[in-house]
Amino acid sequence: MDDASKKLPGRPRSAQSHQAILQAALELLAEVGFEVMSIEAIAARAGVGKTTIYRRYNGKEELVADAIESIREKVIIPNTGNLWSDIDVLIENAAQITLSPLGRQTVAMIISSAASNSGFAQIYWTKYLQPRRQAFAVVIERAKTRDEVQKDLDPGLVFDTMSGIMLYALIFQPTSEAWTVYVRRALSLLLREASG
Repeated sequence: MDDASKKLPGRPRSAQSHQAILQAALELLAEVGFEVMSIEAIAARAGVGKTTIYRRYNGKEELVADAIESIREKVIIPNTGNLWSDIDVLIENAAQITLSPLGRQTVAMIISSAASNSGFAQIYWTKYLQPRRQAFAVVIERAKTRDEVQKDLDPGLVFDTMSGIMLYALIFQPTSEAWTVYVRRALSLLLREASG
């Protein structure tokens, strides 16, 4: 078969259509919730055909996970040379991302969607949380190399605990201290035992 007879790829995907799909998914998620929204409704609001969506996504769960992640800033893993300096950078970044009105709304959408749909929860965990958890492990591994924490400290547990503390403090805001101070103080309880 010569080059001329090879099947040419279809039209390139439009960035504008893709953005419209993500925006429509976010709007419907906020208006009617994960369970009620449908691919048909997303396509209608975005002004695209269902096939346009299905060319990009396997289903609603994957689309919603991508839509939510599209409005979250990328997490940067710091390398300051000191565990607590790295942790402070992570807490400050999380505060900037999470404590804004959009950040709070995004967290609410993630929790609500994950709680009501195990498929969404699995996709969000696999595509977005697990890579962040693995990237965070680098911070702990560097701290181990510098003998700042015990060699058997579980980085995944530290990440999960830090995420839990941050979420708790976001919902039940501390009144006596700033969110960042509360999160750091709570983490120090966990890491104090691990630094022996």
